[in-house]
Amino acid sequence: MTTPARTAFDLGRRLSRENAVVVLDALCAATGLRTEEVIELSDLHPGARGITRLREVLPLVDGGAESPQESRMRLLLIDNGLPQPETQIVVRDHCGSFVARVDIGWEQWKVAVEYDGAQHWTDPAQRSKDIDRHAELTALGWLIIRVSADQLRTRPHIILNRARTALRTQGAHLNS
Repeated sequence: MTTPARTAFDLGRRLSRENAVVVLDALCAATGLRTEEVIELSDLHPGARGITRLREVLPLVDGGAESPQESRMRLLLIDNGLPQPETQIVVRDHCGSFVARVDIGWEQWKVAVEYDGAQHWTDPAQRSKDIDRHAELTALGWLIIRVSADQLRTRPHIILNRARTALRTQGAHLNS
C-alpha cells in the first residue's frame, strides 16, 4: 500500500509523458490528490530516477478530466500552442441557472471542446439531449467543437484548426 502522492510520484517518473498525464489525471480525480502533494514528495527525492519527467508532467495534470480521451485532448491543445484550457466548466444562463458542464474549454472566450464517446452517437436519447444542449450553449454565445475518437486518433489537425478558428472568432489573440 502507498499513498496517492507516492503512487503519483512513482508513476509520473516511469510512464511516458502522455500515459503519465492520463493516469495522474485519473488518480487525482479518484482520490482528491493535489499536485502540490507530489511536488512536496519530489522535493524530498531530488535525485530520483525520472524526476525530470515527473516535473514536466505535474503542471499538465488536471483532476477535472473525466476520461483518458479528455486528458489526451487537453494535451493535444496545449502541445500545439493553444492557451491552457479549463476542465468541467459550468455554464449558466443569464439568470444563473445551470445549463451545462463542458468537458474542456476557455470560459473567457466561450469556446468548448467536447469529447463525444460512442454513446453520444448511438443512443437516440443521448443524441437528442446533446442536440438540445448544443442549442442552449450556442444561444448563450458558446462555440462548441465536438470531437470523436476517430478524429482524436487520426485527424488531430482538424480539432486544432477548429479550436484555433473558434478562439480567434471569439476574440482570442493566438501566436500560431
